Amino acid sequence: MPAAVLPASLPELFAAFNNLTVLIVGDVMMDAYVWGKAARLSPEAPVPVVNVSRTEQRLGGAANVALNVQALGATPLLCAVIGKDQGGDQLLDLLHDTGLSAAGIVRSSQRPTTVKQRILAHGQQLLRIDSEVETDLSPSENADLTARYEQLLGQADVVIFEDYDKGVLNEASIEHFIRLARQRNIPTVVDPKKKNFLAYRHCTLFKPNLKELREGLKLEFGDAEADRPAFESAVARLRELLTPEIVLVTLSERGVFVENGSLTRTYIPAHLRTISDVSGAGDTVISIAALCVALGLPAPVTAALANLGGGLVCEQVGVVPIEKQQLLAEAEEVGLAL
Repeated sequence: MPAAVLPASLPELFAAFNNLTVLIVGDVMMDAYVWGKAARLSPEAPVPVVNVSRTEQRLGGAANVALNVQALGATPLLCAVIGKDQGGDQLLDLLHDTGLSAAGIVRSSQRPTTVKQRILAHGQQLLRIDSEVETDLSPSENADLTARYEQLLGQADVVIFEDYDKGVLNEASIEHFIRLARQRNIPTVVDPKKKNFLAYRHCTLFKPNLKELREGLKLEFGDAEADRPAFESAVARLRELLTPEIVLVTLSERGVFVENGSLTRTYIPAHLRTISDVSGAGDTVISIAALCVALGLPAPVTAALANLGGGLVCEQVGVVPIEKQQLLAEAEEVGLAL
């Protein structure tokens, strides 16, 4: 549960992460990569022929959030539904190989494991093949997921909802899961998508990006810098509908915006970086924010540290978890104050 006394320094804060357990509920997936060379076109169709040199499977979606939580020193508990298929077998093998618990994983013969396969050649992605469904869980699948969530909730210091609109989360289950957490005074943080955007009422921290904010509220406005009044009006509308304690909006190259329960607004600019790949940055941001919320840190500090972490992973190619010591070093270098 949240610390009775806030950490007094950054090293103390990062050490405190090691004592936290994070329950992550939502959509897990496999990110599969096929690398090769494309030197000719197929005689069968005007498409390149890729001669495969190597393949790789990585944990994605909510499972990548779990990797970030683990990299920060905390203990992640995944709660999700996967298929009884090859993708599911590979996912469980990767969980085992990376030391992640599968206690909250439900396997179903009624839906496939979400797998996103990318075909790459000469440093470029030629094609992505998605194997997935986006239908809601069946009543039996939902009951199994709820049972796992209820079993694991008592171990958690914070709950992350990692929603990719793949059907694992729905309005009824979200309401039930948040209510159970609130009854135990366990904070909830949300990484939303479009379908369930307005279902996360009474969460502790709600973290959309600018595009998700527009789509979720069905509002049109410019970016937070060029059209600040309209942007802040959208945040106010979000508060009316969801009543979250903290609103954290990621603004891409412009950094992040955060508003706490006292309606104090803080804009935190992005740090100058060489951006290699923005994939997975949102997973890092929500992971850092969740740990800070669990420890009761002020919203501006939470946002500033999450902003640093999201920027750091953008310097890496591919979806990779944050490096804890690198984040601590950068936080000290920029003089982040608790």
